[in-house]
Amino acid sequence: MEEFRRTYLRLCKEGGVAPQESVVAQLQENRAAHSSRLDLSGKSLSVDTCSVLARSFQTDTIFTEVWLSDCMLSEEGAKVLLTGLFGNTTVKILDLKGNNLRSGGAEVLGKLLARNQSLRRLVLEWNALGVWDEAFSLFCEGLASNSMLTQLDLSNNQINQHGASELALALKHNTTLEVLDLRWNNIGLLGGRTLLEAFQKSKCVVQLKLAGNNIPSDTLKALEQTAGHNSDRQHTLRESHRKTQVLCKEIQTLKDKKSNQYLSLMETIDRQQGEIGRSNRSTSIQIGQLQEALNERKSAVNSLTAKLQMTEAALALSEQKNHNMKELLTRVKAEKEEQREQQSKERKKEQEDCVQRESKLLREIQNLSETNMQLRNKVEEMERRSKSQQNQIFELKQELTNSTAELKLRLSQTEDRLETEKRRSKQALEDMDSLRQKEVEHVNRNLEVSERALQERIFKLEGQRIQLEEELSKAKAVCVTERAQAEEELGRVRAQVRLEEQERVSALEEKLRSVRSSLQEVQLHCSQQKQTISELQAKTSQQSIEMDGLRRRIEELQQNQQAGCVVAGAVG
Repeated sequence: MEEFRRTYLRLCKEGGVAPQESVVAQLQENRAAHSSRLDLSGKSLSVDTCSVLARSFQTDTIFTEVWLSDCMLSEEGAKVLLTGLFGNTTVKILDLKGNNLRSGGAEVLGKLLARNQSLRRLVLEWNALGVWDEAFSLFCEGLASNSMLTQLDLSNNQINQHGASELALALKHNTTLEVLDLRWNNIGLLGGRTLLEAFQKSKCVVQLKLAGNNIPSDTLKALEQTAGHNSDRQHTLRESHRKTQVLCKEIQTLKDKKSNQYLSLMETIDRQQGEIGRSNRSTSIQIGQLQEALNERKSAVNSLTAKLQMTEAALALSEQKNHNMKELLTRVKAEKEEQREQQSKERKKEQEDCVQRESKLLREIQNLSETNMQLRNKVEEMERRSKSQQNQIFELKQELTNSTAELKLRLSQTEDRLETEKRRSKQALEDMDSLRQKEVEHVNRNLEVSERALQERIFKLEGQRIQLEEELSKAKAVCVTERAQAEEELGRVRAQVRLEEQERVSALEEKLRSVRSSLQEVQLHCSQQKQTISELQAKTSQQSIEMDGLRRRIEELQQNQQAGCVVAGAVG
């Protein structure tokens, strides 16, 4: 405001024009009130003041309303003032009421309407624009080319039938004028019909005032109905524009939501793929660990088989030793039989010698009787010893047979157990391998099926989104119902996607639980195998201890036999 006042004073000083006190006072009032309205109504403006104001208006000001009613503008002053508003972009309302504008003013107003791109309301009441037909036709040409003016007041401008026809022609080309005031002119019947034809073609004017124009009532009613129809049409257009804007916003929000849902779905798919990869890696690690455990079990079973082979070799050695002992016993029996036969032969020889020497040894009988008695006693004692040794040898034979039978039974039992354990371990390993392969194949198949289903679902969703967008762009009139259907479809899709995700997650959890349970069963089976192996090791150690005891017993028996042989040799 202060800047405009200073500009006005500066331009007055530069042009050598004395500033009007009324204008300066009005500018001071506007500065005090901080108003964007320049009201110079009722103040007489000279041509020089008008030129200064025109140059001030050429630079954009803060004024949006300029009121110059009843300022007694001359033709020259009006031309100069209106020329200054050609390039102005801030003034929205211009009031030139009661300035007696004539042909020159009409021509300048036509140029103003053709060039100015900011004026919204123009008040020209109580002027004489319609007196000169050519000048008013130039005004109408400017109105036809204008695309910003919405309100025009031409009441009391002496517009006749020709001016009405020119105005009707201008209204056919103008698409922004909404309010037109033509009261108290001289339009007449033909002018009214011309305006009616123009309004029937032009759909922008929604308020028309034609009182005091000598127009018949039926034409006035038709014009009012046309204006009413235009008003309804503008209202519906505004409502449709507002609804289309709302729908565009909703469509944009739906697009954003769908894009966000698509991004979130892709993120969940990526997360699931990462989880699946991690689970695959963990399962591969677990499978490697199980393979290592199986290798360890195989090495343990191989060591056990080696130990069993060693025990079988030891048992074969013990059987060989038992066979050697049997051969030794048979040899001892044969030697004893030979000794008995030799003794019986010697006795017979001695008896013959005795019979032959009875005659010679009668004197020695008494002496030898004692020796015979002693020898008999010794023989009886040797027989008792031989009998006792035979009983001991029989008992040893019985113990050897029992121990060999027991050892053979135990060996057969251990062999059967080892065979069953081997078959069980082999079957368990084969079952574990087959189960692991089946689980891995099943998991891979499920993963591939889920990935394919998700990709198909994504493609379906993308197709549905494109189809919805095309349907929304083609049928904006029924976009509310389509929006409801799209929301319902989106809800179903969300619910279905959530259900599928929950089912997939539950299936994966069940698979993980089954894998864990199978791992626990395998671990339990491995622990049982370890326990059976430890029991077998304990049994083998116990059998080795028993074998050592049997060896010591056989060595004692051999020592006793050797001692008996030595005693028999001494007796012989």
